[in-house]
Order: sequence, then C-alpha cells, then structure tokens
Amino acid sequence: MFVKYAKAFVIMPGGYGTLDEFTEAINLIQTSRIPKFPVVLFGREYWKGMLAWLRDTVLEEGNISKKDLDIFTLVDKPKEVVEVIKKFYAKA
Repeated sequence: MFVKYAKAFVIMPGGYGTLDEFTEAINLIQTSRIPKFPVVLFGREYWKGMLAWLRDTVLEEGNISKKDLDIFTLVDKPKEVVEVIKKFYAKA
C-alpha cells in the first residue's frame, strides 16, 4: 500500500528496511505491476557498492536488463532530487 499511492520515492542511506522499500518499488515498476514513478537514490558514495554489484554481477549474470538500471536515478544534492521529480512529471 505504501508504494501504491506514492508519487515519488527518495531513498536515503539506510538499512534493511530502506533496501526492502527500494527493491519493492523497483520490482513493481520493472514487472509493470504499478505505473513508473521517480525513484531517486540519494548519495552516490553510499550507494556505489550496491550499484556496482547490480551492474557487475546481477546484470552480467543476465538477471536484469540494462534498462532496469534506468528505473532509478542517483543524485547527491537535494536540488537534484527536485529536478528529477519535476522533469518526470513535466513529461506526463
């Protein structure tokens, strides 16, 4: 239900609960269970290891496609978060 009514997700550095919400959102978007909406990871330094693993292991093994890495956006500044969300909804 949390994802169902969301207009955007901004994922801050966190633990298992954060990872659960992030992966649930991108899985539902990937499988077209919900319409696409902005999913923004905040903090390149924090997320770089996970993103390297997604790219170098999960993608390489063929468990996701290259376009699946475009479901979310990585930013470092609050202003960039706003820009990503505004840009997404300007297209709609």
